[in-house]
Amino acid sequence: MSQTYPKILIADDDPEDLELMEEHILSVEPMAKLDKFLDGLSACEYLRSRSDAELPSLIVLDYNMPGLTGSQVLMTLKNGSRYTPIPKIILSSSSTEKFIRECLDNGASEYIVKPDNMEEIHNLAKRLVSLAEERH
Repeated sequence: MSQTYPKILIADDDPEDLELMEEHILSVEPMAKLDKFLDGLSACEYLRSRSDAELPSLIVLDYNMPGLTGSQVLMTLKNGSRYTPIPKIILSSSSTEKFIRECLDNGASEYIVKPDNMEEIHNLAKRLVSLAEERH
């Protein structure tokens, strides 16, 4: 039986946040495949262009991105049943209750406020890898 590795799509308009998450995810699972995007529209276009077998096992979205916010990406994905089984996590610097409710209503599995220290970021990376591994 061949080993499969988690495929994670991450969209965040902050390149430093993307790089930091990538670094920590790969330190937890060096064979993880990451598809990174700086905006929600690019992430949606990528997902639409993939076959079902190529879809990620986890989608991680920043809430506040140009073009399409994380919440708007969730609404778009809600229209495609092939995305339903994929856990979708919103990562945001905002803990505004309105944003949290909106994202959960639009299909987010979880809404997580971005950690502000390296230990918390690493723990988040472990959790994301674990979620992605459960799915494939």
